[in-house]
Amino acid sequence: MEKFDIIVIGTGSGSNVAKRCAIAGKKTAIIDYQPYGGTCALRGCDPKKVLVGLAHVLALNKQLQGKGIATSATSSWKDLMQFKKSFTEPKIPKTEAGLKEAGVATYHGRAKFISENTIQVNENILQAEKFVIANGAKPRELNIPGEDLLIDSTAFLELEELPKDILFVGGGYIAFEFAHIVSQFGAKATILHRGERPLKNFDAGLVRLLVKASEESGIQIKLNTEVKSITKENNRFIVHAMQEGKEVDFSTSLAVHAAGRTADIEDMGLEKMNISFDKKGIAVNEYMQSVSNSNIYSCGDANDKGLPLTPVGGKEAVVLASNLLKGNHSKIDYGHIPSNVFTIPALGAVGLTEQEAKNKNLNYTVHFKETTDWYSSRRLNEPVSAFKVLVDNNTDQIIGAHLLGPNAEEIINIFTLAMNAGVKANDMKKTIFSYPTNASDIVYMV
Repeated sequence: MEKFDIIVIGTGSGSNVAKRCAIAGKKTAIIDYQPYGGTCALRGCDPKKVLVGLAHVLALNKQLQGKGIATSATSSWKDLMQFKKSFTEPKIPKTEAGLKEAGVATYHGRAKFISENTIQVNENILQAEKFVIANGAKPRELNIPGEDLLIDSTAFLELEELPKDILFVGGGYIAFEFAHIVSQFGAKATILHRGERPLKNFDAGLVRLLVKASEESGIQIKLNTEVKSITKENNRFIVHAMQEGKEVDFSTSLAVHAAGRTADIEDMGLEKMNISFDKKGIAVNEYMQSVSNSNIYSCGDANDKGLPLTPVGGKEAVVLASNLLKGNHSKIDYGHIPSNVFTIPALGAVGLTEQEAKNKNLNYTVHFKETTDWYSSRRLNEPVSAFKVLVDNNTDQIIGAHLLGPNAEEIINIFTLAMNAGVKANDMKKTIFSYPTNASDIVYMV
């Protein structure tokens, strides 16, 4: 049995914690049952954005046919996968080497608590004074027959060949992003969503515009459609669903789980350490410390605190490490956090939606406009673009910004900075931005 000061579980945001602790002189170990590097770098946002980048090029090629582009671009999914691997594959040994260089002991395997302050990894029994749980999230269980026939987002990002048709179970950002990617490569994409509207955390009006544009691009989106089971017949998957009280079947070459994720903590023996948790994650306080066990800390998608976004996990890791080393003194302050759906075009949001502002009985003004005829969209022959900005009438502060269109995923960061810095809408209106850019449109949005 080996004893440590600190054991970290998870090599995404957890790597930052482990290195900081080891460099500070703490005997530190890190554990991961998946390749070292974390979800974002290996199985999530980074490789996905590589795919989105090429899909965007293909979309632009189609949009600008007859406007200077004379021929259709040819694409290769196989070459794209090789390009993607040039980002992901070097990350694994680089992460492990960086940890070892910092003095962190590395273990590969599923970690499970077996008694107070004791954890098992394969045949190794380890003890520590403090533990950091940062092993991310996994696809949530659907509890339907044939669920095992679905592939998850990790497997999707490793597809060597792209089927002619793909069905996505769920109507969140994963389904929409993947559907937009494969449709640009000629695959028929279908999204099944059990609710009345998809992308429920984003502005309803802009989502409607995105849904319409998605359907016009060839993506089938079936709402109020709940998947009940999945079977396989020959080489086809049959997805059995209920749509507005009627049984419907969908036949597809490949079915993908895109119906949400939960903290990957259920089989870790957390009850052995009196760790309070639910499906969202480990319950932590503003110091990133477990509310039920002071020897446990958690950051990233494994806790129940912040949004399941990589920058959030990164910020939590810094706060957590400082509190581990110096005692609880640094509280997490998330501020306003932007989020994006990397569709084509992208959908970005920060702050309150119109419905949320209405529920709070705030005194605000809504600035909304479809902007497909604006120069910044017309020059790319963009099929859809719009914005909705909410301004508090009492303070002139921006309380919500929602963007759909070219570079929305970048421009939303400017709104985020303004909201966190307390910049008033009138001051943004007076700002001279570089022109012609998408940022220069901001003065007409506020």
